[in-house]
Amino acid sequence: MGFKESTISDLENIIGDQIYIRIENWNLYLGDAGLARRLAIELLSNLEKGSKEATKLSLDDLLVKVGDGKNNFPLSSLIPASQINELAEILDSLS
Repeated sequence: MGFKESTISDLENIIGDQIYIRIENWNLYLGDAGLARRLAIELLSNLEKGSKEATKLSLDDLLVKVGDGKNNFPLSSLIPASQINELAEILDSLS
């Protein structure tokens, strides 16, 4: 199932503005981190599995480079649980 570029861009914008990773007491929004588009594409490719499963799979599969790429962490390990739930709700709103 293909998605229109506008759908990817719309989801990218929403994710970029609303979803963040937590580093200590600092929130880094995914748009500022350059991760929003990659996550939007990943989410849309998993969407047929349902919003909660698509969210879980996508966050687990998307690796974030830290420290000049010497370390990679799944996005799921950097994002707070409340943001994971919000991301699933954003996907639900697409349906």
